[in-house]
Amino acid sequence: MNSIVYVGRHMVTFTTKQHFHEEWELIYCTGGQGQFEFGDITLKYGVGDIVIIPPRVPHINISEEGFTNIYMNIADAAFPIREPLMISDDSEGHILNAFRDAFYFFNSDIDSKHLVIGAIGNLVVNYVIAFSNTKPLRGIVDEIKSDIMQNFTDCDYELDKYLRTIPFSYDYLRKLFKSEMGMTPHNYLTNLRVQMAEKLLCSYGDGELNISEIAYVCGYSDSLYFSRVFKKNFGCSPKKYAAHRGRTK
Repeated sequence: MNSIVYVGRHMVTFTTKQHFHEEWELIYCTGGQGQFEFGDITLKYGVGDIVIIPPRVPHINISEEGFTNIYMNIADAAFPIREPLMISDDSEGHILNAFRDAFYFFNSDIDSKHLVIGAIGNLVVNYVIAFSNTKPLRGIVDEIKSDIMQNFTDCDYELDKYLRTIPFSYDYLRKLFKSEMGMTPHNYLTNLRVQMAEKLLCSYGDGELNISEIAYVCGYSDSLYFSRVFKKNFGCSPKKYAAHRGRTK
């Protein structure tokens, strides 16, 4: 996590054509001024400003007088943001020093430089979080909960696929969700499914119990797998659970 995969710099430049990166991009303006354009969003920057751009967000950098900068790409960055953000360095230039160190070590031939670069990646990400005064996004947790609630009965629902559409580190999302909910997104999904199964099993009458149908309406296409998951949560198979609840009614 927070792995720096590239560090470069622009000498005096006026425009960079529209592009995007698979990783997060961080740009520190070291000279001049200009603006980043992200569709309907424009961020005007000057010396000492840092622009943070999420993965796969197309952008253009334009300057009439020209700009210089140091930029880096970070994979799996744990940023609690979803849209481009601009922050400013402090008067001591702490973030600038980190960017300069990143550029130096990334482009050096020093043995074991990856150890230093790894530490700088974590430092830069933490600087950004601290300087932007952002807090873990409760909103994104609510979005994940909502998506799971809407789709947990669908056998074709792929939670991992959905999570990877969100412009945050996969591991960060799991940790954020767990910190708010006390469980991972996958455990939350499983709980919803087995709780629904438990209610259906308890509501059956004396007729023949069709475990496959219950599994399917609870989001499991494989009834054997459903039975294993149910037993892990309730201590017995679905049929035994239903039979026991039937006797105690």
